[in-house]
Amino acid sequence: MKRDNIELSVGIFVLIGLLAVGYMAVKLGKVDLMGDNTYLLKARFQSVSGLKTDARVEVAGVEVGKVAAIHLDSETMAAMVDLKIRQGLKLTVDTIASVRTSGLIGDKFVKLSPGGMPTNLAPGETITDTESPLEIEELIGKYVFGGVDSKGGGKGPEKDGEKSGEKK
Repeated sequence: MKRDNIELSVGIFVLIGLLAVGYMAVKLGKVDLMGDNTYLLKARFQSVSGLKTDARVEVAGVEVGKVAAIHLDSETMAAMVDLKIRQGLKLTVDTIASVRTSGLIGDKFVKLSPGGMPTNLAPGETITDTESPLEIEELIGKYVFGGVDSKGGGKGPEKDGEKSGEKK
């Protein structure tokens, strides 16, 4: 009788342990058992250098989704990014999508800046107003090799008629 009680208590303990491991696996693996509460939007970028799948999608600094997939559109040779956006969030057709970096050398994420138009994007539609990530290597190269002057003016037309023969 005493042995049966010990076996029963060990069995219950093992069952509780397995349930706890299963719960942690679902929570840490971010598995949604009740279905996906998101909808899909697409964004067309010239470049998505450094952006990875599962990267954050933010509006006003609040995470509202994830990057589902990144692929190349063979017709336009543009990067197409599939965004999984939280259900209930309505984005307007003039929303701007930007690839940004967390901190100086942190992870890349997609920042959405909603516009003011009354028309919303429908699931599956494409955001065409986009900003590609800033390439630090290109900026350093321009600065080092003379693409940008130290005053921040850059090479281009002279300002205020300087060197064009006009006198003030």
